[in-house]
Amino acid sequence: MAAPMRPNEGVKHTTLSELTLKDVDSFSFIVDHVIGEKKLKTNVFLPTAVGTNFRPKEEIMVTKVFESCIFKAVASGVVGLALGGALGLFTVGIDPMSTYTTTTDQTPSTRAVFKEMKVRCASYGKNFGTIGFMFAGTECLLESYRGKSVLSNGTISGAIVGGVLGLRAGLKAAMFGAAGFAVFSTAVDYYFRH
Repeated sequence: MAAPMRPNEGVKHTTLSELTLKDVDSFSFIVDHVIGEKKLKTNVFLPTAVGTNFRPKEEIMVTKVFESCIFKAVASGVVGLALGGALGLFTVGIDPMSTYTTTTDQTPSTRAVFKEMKVRCASYGKNFGTIGFMFAGTECLLESYRGKSVLSNGTISGAIVGGVLGLRAGLKAAMFGAAGFAVFSTAVDYYFRH
């Protein structure tokens, strides 16, 4: 393999003030001084031992916030709200007046269509956001409690969320909801893990 060509290889500069415009124009010169061997060395101690953590406290704090169960649940709820709203908008585009009831065969007004669009987007968004919030929060709490990330975490949290959501319609619906949501979340988890 041939060495990369350097147009200013014979020229050595000791300080940045000695640089000319021709030096800076060369892409290889810039690469060498930004990430290459001529990069300015700093007096930062880089640990070589395993297990040392020299990250700034701000970075550690931000990492803890982003990895918290509250953040994951809220983020999933917001994404679910947006996706549910988009799905609601899509279904309105397919059948704009499925819940519109009139006694005569009159054409619905634009105001009625927009009202239906608003109601359906809000309904789908609320439902998807609730499911995302509950599932992500339950799975994160379960994973934190058990201390391992395995396929059964999604199954158990799917059963919990499906059971709680189905409980509004009765015990039988809760059982079917728990089983259905557990199977679905296991299948999705299995697909993304393999």
